[in-house]
Amino acid sequence: MAKKRVAVIFGGRSSEYDISLISASHIIKSIPRDEYEVICVGITKQGHWMRYIGNTSDLKGWELHPDNVPCIFSPDPLHKGFILLESDGSFDDLKVDCVFPVLHGKNGEDGTIQGLFQMSGVPFVGCDMISSANCMDKEMTHIILGSKGIKMAEYIAMRYSDIDRIDEFIAQAESRLKYPMFVKPCRAGSSVGVSRCENTAQLRDGIMLAFLSDTKLLIEEGIIGRECECAVMGNEDPFVSQVGEIKSANEGFYDYESKYENESSQTVIPADISETAAERIRQQALKAYTAIGCTGLARCDFFLCEGDIPVLNEINTMPGHTDISMYPKLMEQAGISPAEQERRLIELAEERISF
Repeated sequence: MAKKRVAVIFGGRSSEYDISLISASHIIKSIPRDEYEVICVGITKQGHWMRYIGNTSDLKGWELHPDNVPCIFSPDPLHKGFILLESDGSFDDLKVDCVFPVLHGKNGEDGTIQGLFQMSGVPFVGCDMISSANCMDKEMTHIILGSKGIKMAEYIAMRYSDIDRIDEFIAQAESRLKYPMFVKPCRAGSSVGVSRCENTAQLRDGIMLAFLSDTKLLIEEGIIGRECECAVMGNEDPFVSQVGEIKSANEGFYDYESKYENESSQTVIPADISETAAERIRQQALKAYTAIGCTGLARCDFFLCEGDIPVLNEINTMPGHTDISMYPKLMEQAGISPAEQERRLIELAEERISF
């Protein structure tokens, strides 16, 4: 039987470009080569697509490889994949059976590239266009999951077009919410552009910082609780992992530095919490995953608050797959090896019904 051809896409026009490279390297290494032929396609920070055939153990500097071939992903279902743009001006088709978009953040998790894949008819790993967009947009996540009774932080939303009314929004936040508050770009990940604010001056600075990353932001009331995460995998009948706990090296919050640069941050699997608390988190993760329409995989992040009450922070539709990332670690704790994780995700992509 011929091997199925899986295209792993990495990089992208996102502040999480570097994390994508690390995640992709881990996934490429884990995909069972006795079953799948792996095609590597990188997207530069400028948005250029290229087929890459170099070393995949470390993708740093991949865009400089002399044998890269420019390519485009065709939305036409007849092509079923990529068109390679050869140096002599000719074109070659590169058909694939599945796409694994290891892209974090803007243009990778926000539904844009998922829409392209849906147009092409090629199966792809992860959530579809609508669920990706709704999970990436923190305001939409609040609106949808709040309507389903899932507890999240109190918040107000602000758009860049309202910047001249910043004093009004600050006053509104201070009248409705309590310090500390967190200002978050609505559609960014890995805590990029997020600020923990203790007073009016910090709140104003946090708003201006967040608007460097997005045209819409949330001001959320700070939640006091332990940071816990669940990994979910599946389509119609999702599997929910045990709960893991993040112990951040930075006291304020689990920011980019704590996640990827400070070795003092720890992940504890399973979390040292009661069985009752763990089951509550798992049930809320399953409810959130299905309510917002996730398929394939997602990581659900919670605060476990006083009284063992879980408060959902966010849903990450393409969680990191670095050596320190919670999602693959949680799945391994459940007895699912990295190779089996990638196999299942590809199979889930192929079985999902598309219209």
